[in-house]
Amino acid sequence: MAEATSRRRRASGAPSLVDVARLAGVSPQTASRVSAGAPNVRAETRQRVERAMAQLGYAPNRAAQALRRGSFKTIGVLTQQIQRTGEALTTAGVLEAATAAGYAVNLTQVAQPESQELREASHRLVNQAIDGLVVVQAGRAGREHLALPPTMPVAVSDSTLVGHYPSASADQAQGVRDAVGHLLALGHRTVHHVTGPQGSQSALIRSATWAACLREAGAIVPEPVPGDWEAAAGYAAGQRLAANPQVTAVFCANDEVALGLIRAMHEQGRRVPDDVSVVGFDGLALGEYSFPPLTTVRLDFKRHGREMVGLILEQAEHGPLDGSRSITIPAELTLRASTAPPR
Repeated sequence: MAEATSRRRRASGAPSLVDVARLAGVSPQTASRVSAGAPNVRAETRQRVERAMAQLGYAPNRAAQALRRGSFKTIGVLTQQIQRTGEALTTAGVLEAATAAGYAVNLTQVAQPESQELREASHRLVNQAIDGLVVVQAGRAGREHLALPPTMPVAVSDSTLVGHYPSASADQAQGVRDAVGHLLALGHRTVHHVTGPQGSQSALIRSATWAACLREAGAIVPEPVPGDWEAAAGYAAGQRLAANPQVTAVFCANDEVALGLIRAMHEQGRRVPDDVSVVGFDGLALGEYSFPPLTTVRLDFKRHGREMVGLILEQAEHGPLDGSRSITIPAELTLRASTAPPR
């Protein structure tokens, strides 16, 4: 039997498990258990078999294994623009948690989620054999934009899909309240705002909460300055706001916008925080090393990713969950040197 299998391997050019077993000095049954990821194999033996697989270039038949165990050990991931820092860090958390659980990840990017593009992308992922779908970012796309089987485990974060599917999301509203409340407590009469992109649910939450906080405090709500997630948008907004001597405090939609705004203020002779206090959002590591160090609201993006993988695994074991299953991740105000009382 082994000789026949080996002859088939030589004819096809592809190594077989029999070849792996022979090189590793174990039985074909043991090599098969290692290939399938079975736990009942000694660590030293597993390492020897895995070295033999690598040396021979052996690739397990994952489709056949999936049929046997009823799982493909693969999680699909949908995101919008992975070059954005928050999406990249969240996806990194997904990768870490999936790898730790023994799952591979199949990643797809959708530039325009509120379109047929998202439906087509989700359909492709399902047809590529996944055990569940993590939606890192989908803008303001709704449930109708996804093409999924009703039993497919799904987990989402910070989008309009929250409430329709199990979710792990930051408490963005509380983070904004803490940021605006901090500036008002310092004595600023009002707080200006540079927004994120209009198509972002997160940006809309931050803008709406900013305005609500000012109204509740009896403060004037200035006209928000349209922005994006990029530093260039903050720089353009900073040039505009620097010309207004009444501007003493600015809440920015994210840290990159805040850093662009601070540069513009500096170039226009407005000192931060002496003349203008600035608060960012997201808590990126680079904010600690900006000048001045940036006061911000820190979000744990990697935890978002890890929690969403946990929701997928929970559903894989116990069955699909509805949108009432939600995990809220705290947002943390981090005080640094970019804020001070008005002069």
